[in-house]
Amino acid sequence: MDSKYSVNLPKTDFPMKANLPQREPEILRQWEEQAIFQRLVAQNAGRPGAKRFVLHDGPPYANGDIHIGHALNKILKDVVVKYRNLNGEVADYIPGWDCHGLPIELKVDKELGPKKRELDRPAIIEACRRYAQKWIEKQRESFKRLGVFGRWETPYATMSRGYEAEIVRTFARAAEKGFLYRGKKPVYWCITDRTALAEAEVEYEQHRSPSIYVAFDLVSKLPDPKLAGRPARLVIWTTTPWTLPANLAIAAHPEFTYVAYDLGGQVVVVAKDLLARFLADVAPGELSVSDVPAPHTPTAHEAATGGGGTVLAPQLAHPERILAHLDGSALEGLRYRHPFLDRESQVILGDHVTLEAGTGLVHTAPGHGQEDYVVGLRYGLEVLNPVDGAGRFTEQAGKYAGKKIFEANPEIVADLAASGHLLSDPKASLEHSYPHCWRCHNPVVFRATDQWFLSLEHADLRKSTLAEIDRVRWIPHWGRERIHNMIENRPDWCVSRQRTWGVPIPVFYCEGCNEALLSPPVMERVAAAFEAEGMEAWYRHPPADFTQGAACPGCGKTEFRREQDILDVWWDSGVSWAAVIEREGLELPVDLYLEGSDQHRGWFHSSLLTSMALRGAAPYRAVLTHGFILDQHGKAMSKSAGNGIEPSEIIKKYGADILRLWVSASDYRDDIGLGDQILAGLAEGYRKIRNTIRYALGALDGFDPARDAVPEAELEPIDRWALARLAAWDEKVAKAYEDYEFHLAYHATMQFCAVELSALYFDVIKDRLYTWKADGRQRRSAQTVLHAIAQDLIRLLAPILSFTSSEAWSYLPGRPTESVWLAGLPRRARPADADALEARYGKLFEVRGVVQSKLEEARRAKLIGSGLEAMVTVRAEGEQRKLLEEARAELPTLFIVSKVVLADGPLSVEVARAPGVKCERCWIYAEDVGKDAAHPTLCGKCVGNL
Repeated sequence: MDSKYSVNLPKTDFPMKANLPQREPEILRQWEEQAIFQRLVAQNAGRPGAKRFVLHDGPPYANGDIHIGHALNKILKDVVVKYRNLNGEVADYIPGWDCHGLPIELKVDKELGPKKRELDRPAIIEACRRYAQKWIEKQRESFKRLGVFGRWETPYATMSRGYEAEIVRTFARAAEKGFLYRGKKPVYWCITDRTALAEAEVEYEQHRSPSIYVAFDLVSKLPDPKLAGRPARLVIWTTTPWTLPANLAIAAHPEFTYVAYDLGGQVVVVAKDLLARFLADVAPGELSVSDVPAPHTPTAHEAATGGGGTVLAPQLAHPERILAHLDGSALEGLRYRHPFLDRESQVILGDHVTLEAGTGLVHTAPGHGQEDYVVGLRYGLEVLNPVDGAGRFTEQAGKYAGKKIFEANPEIVADLAASGHLLSDPKASLEHSYPHCWRCHNPVVFRATDQWFLSLEHADLRKSTLAEIDRVRWIPHWGRERIHNMIENRPDWCVSRQRTWGVPIPVFYCEGCNEALLSPPVMERVAAAFEAEGMEAWYRHPPADFTQGAACPGCGKTEFRREQDILDVWWDSGVSWAAVIEREGLELPVDLYLEGSDQHRGWFHSSLLTSMALRGAAPYRAVLTHGFILDQHGKAMSKSAGNGIEPSEIIKKYGADILRLWVSASDYRDDIGLGDQILAGLAEGYRKIRNTIRYALGALDGFDPARDAVPEAELEPIDRWALARLAAWDEKVAKAYEDYEFHLAYHATMQFCAVELSALYFDVIKDRLYTWKADGRQRRSAQTVLHAIAQDLIRLLAPILSFTSSEAWSYLPGRPTESVWLAGLPRRARPADADALEARYGKLFEVRGVVQSKLEEARRAKLIGSGLEAMVTVRAEGEQRKLLEEARAELPTLFIVSKVVLADGPLSVEVARAPGVKCERCWIYAEDVGKDAAHPTLCGKCVGNL
């Protein structure tokens, strides 16, 4: 084609190939050099009446490289923060790190080796600080590489001096309000790590335990004359033989009926409703089976393992062996002898006894169970704990002293069998869900020790917290029920730990009477010392430096020793609302907490309890939770399973924007799939978005919006329709951000880019862009809308595709600001005639769809090649015919054909070869090609647009 006939092809330096892994680091450098985040926050703060939005960062643990779960969490937060800032709100983001705790202490122990024995506590603390700081710095760079904006140079860390001081101050406030007490209670205890655990630090895993029935010989006589003179035995069922040395009672339910049954000459007592199941486990010969299937309540073994169901119903073969029926209330106070220790104990009553499994008589060891402890308090039972911190029996366990409890289980069972107290198979066992330490994954025990607790009953803390939960917005809504149930059923919070790397509990004990000194002024002196020196000050200063003459409230003495326990790390992070938000002078409650769904029992939980105790209100208005990550086959992702994917691997292969797109395209409220196949699909989606932006930028070559933009009222109708669709997309995406439904923003964008723009609008305007006069009104009309489309796509997708938007903005002609981050969100109103335009073009596009289908049939039949080789005859009637007639001039462009003929009749389309000759410039077949002798190969339209 003659060069003088050239067309206006798209032209832009915005690359088609993203090369994100190579290009993103340079964009990161630009953000830092230009202080983009700081300028964005300052710009918004400078606006009169600017609203503040606070997303408070739940601190990740400063140990190890970030994993894909960290990336998911931080990107979600970043999308929120960036959207809020672009929306004109002041959304300063202060990232944080959780630093104290056992995992770091154990790592440092391993690094120090035998040398640790030579170090004092301050030296060990300093080693832990260095270890945590190393990982903070590594994780910080990884989070920044994800494109996350924030105060990375001034984050918060729970090990900072100021933060450690605030931890002490919040403890002092809780003590002053009466929420803290010291008591000997059973708590979760890890015998591997030798420390108490919070409920949030316990995970349930499958574990195989013994399953035994044990007889306790009654010393008292049963309250029934028919049994006069006959010795009897109380039968319990247990899966923890190691707790039997701590047995101090057997609990019965006051409203259950019990039976005395003659089992091979011995009289045993069990609940009437559990007799058949008990016999099924220990003496199946005592039963007969009916021929009629019937619902069957599982045996103790079945109940614990999930078995049972509808089976052949067991019947007593010898019902006459039931010697007596006994009311549960009548058993109270009966005395029995321990099976292998020289002591007598009593039968007590408790509503916690159930008929779900066992015998209806519950082995009670107040030192090893919460319910046992509670019922034991009512009866004044000793809180006996014959197990030390390492899980070995003490002298109180008699012959088993010095043995590890789980290793002693078989010996205890064998001894019970030898003495005749074991009624079941000594090898019987079951696999069931059992609490394990979340760090070392070993089974934990309930063990009574002296600990510090936060009371949930003081000042109606539990009741007020449950009420406050209803005033918080939970996203998804089921989060409300989850945390409500946890708070409703949890025991008092054990806040003390027996380790080194953590904030010391700021309490002193009287050397005279051992009473605890809980003095706010003393604790403030401790906090001031921590502020100046760090928590090492606790060990470097003598107690007198802090107590300064304070007198024991019990005996009046002034000599004290310091507490050796540290605070639970969940207290550390749980008071971040005070140590970060209040300290920064920000208002509570904050707008949003956003973490994984496991934090209902973790950070959401501890933050809520501490804030309710100290402020009487939740620290957050809304709580958003995301699920966990699965591989593309639906299996949980983990290193041990070999299916884990590191964020760095994804970034190296695809770039951070693809990872960000994966986060935003997923409905994070459920568990999220991730794998190469999923990422490849998202990369394809990304290319569609990038190419849409690139096409719009290319079509804007030579366009200056200040000089060339066409007023909205003068735009071509199809361009006003595109503007209406753009405004609708803007609104839909902004709402998705507001509602935290980012996947809807992604789906709306893919629909807009792939269907409404690429397959429709861009197709329709190509001829106008390429072949009409470069500065003609018709072409400028399309460019005006393309400029709006490019600008809105770049600005509204910036929270998600942060690197790509920053890059694309630099190629936008007439951009209003140097950076997309300073431009804000588009505030685009719909054209005044938007509804009419959408209705009109919706009907025309329906006809277009029929035309496109017929053109495809013609291509397959080799009648035509491209659509421009076709003439279509469209038959229509009524309003449809009228609409087509009104749009007659637009139809060839809308249908991408050379000629359209309208005729009457029911809707149908006929395709034929277009008459005329193909124009060398626009490729349309026209009957006026060559009519201008000076341009023999051009149609009249092209001649007029040269």
